[in-house]
Amino acid sequence: MTTTALTVHKVRHTLKSRLLHVSRVAQLTPSMRRITLTGPDLEGFVSPSFDDHVKIFLPTSPGAKPAMPTISANGLAFPEDAPRPVSRDYTPRRYDPASQELDIDFVLNHQGPATDWAAAAKPGDYLGIGGPRGSFLIPKEYDWHLLIGDETALPAIGRRLAELPEGKHTIVVLKTRTPEGRMHFETRCRLTIQWVVDKASSRQDGIDPLEQAVRDVKLPQGDGFVWAAGEYTDIQRIRVYLVDEHGLDKSRIRAASYWRKAAAATHVNFD
Repeated sequence: MTTTALTVHKVRHTLKSRLLHVSRVAQLTPSMRRITLTGPDLEGFVSPSFDDHVKIFLPTSPGAKPAMPTISANGLAFPEDAPRPVSRDYTPRRYDPASQELDIDFVLNHQGPATDWAAAAKPGDYLGIGGPRGSFLIPKEYDWHLLIGDETALPAIGRRLAELPEGKHTIVVLKTRTPEGRMHFETRCRLTIQWVVDKASSRQDGIDPLEQAVRDVKLPQGDGFVWAAGEYTDIQRIRVYLVDEHGLDKSRIRAASYWRKAAAATHVNFD
C-alpha cells in the first residue's frame, strides 16, 4: 500500500442554497426519524464523503417556507423582510440523483428546533439546505477502519458502512441512550460492532461507557484509520486516549464534536 493511496484530502464545492420539500417520512427507531427530501433544486447536488454536512434552514411555522439565503462572494445574505431561519448542521445520509431524493436522519431525543421540526414533519413540508461546502475524503484502502460515535453519528457511520468495500475489516463502537436506539446497518464489510448504553451506573472510574468500550478495543495490525464523532467532551477524551496512550498518529484520526452539553448548534473538528 503506497502512502499516496492512503492520503486524506479535502475538496471544496460550489455553495448553493436549495429549497426542498418532504416526500416521505420513516421511523427507523424510536429515537431516529428519516426525512426524505426532493425538489428541482437538488439538481447538481454532490456529497462525496460520508461525514459531509449540510446546513438546514428551518421554517418559522409548520408548512411554511424558510427564508432562503442568496450566495455571493461575501457569503450568505438573507432577505431583510423575513425572519432569519434557524439553521443546524446535518449529515446527508443518502442522495439518489436518479430519483432526486435526499435522506437526512434526525435524532429525536436531542431537544432543539431541528428535532421539533423533524418530529412533526409530513409530506409537503418545506426545508432549506445549503452545502456541503466541502468534503474530507478518507480513503477506503486502509487495512482497517474504526468508527466511533453516539446516536448523532449514526447517519454518518451507517453511510460509511454502506460504502466500504466487501470484506473490509471494520470495527464500530456506538453509544445510544436506550437499547431501542440500536439500528441494523446494510454493509458488505467484515464488521465487528459493539453497542453500549449511556447509563451513569455503567461508568467505570468516571469514564464514559463509550470511552471505556474504545479502550477495550484491540486494534488490528496494518494501516488503519479512526473516525469518531459525538458529544464534545466524550470525543475529545477518546482522541486524547488514542493519541497519547495508544500512540496513534494524529493524521490517522478524524474526530469531530457534533454537539456539546449545554451548548446548541455546536460542530467542531478536533483536527
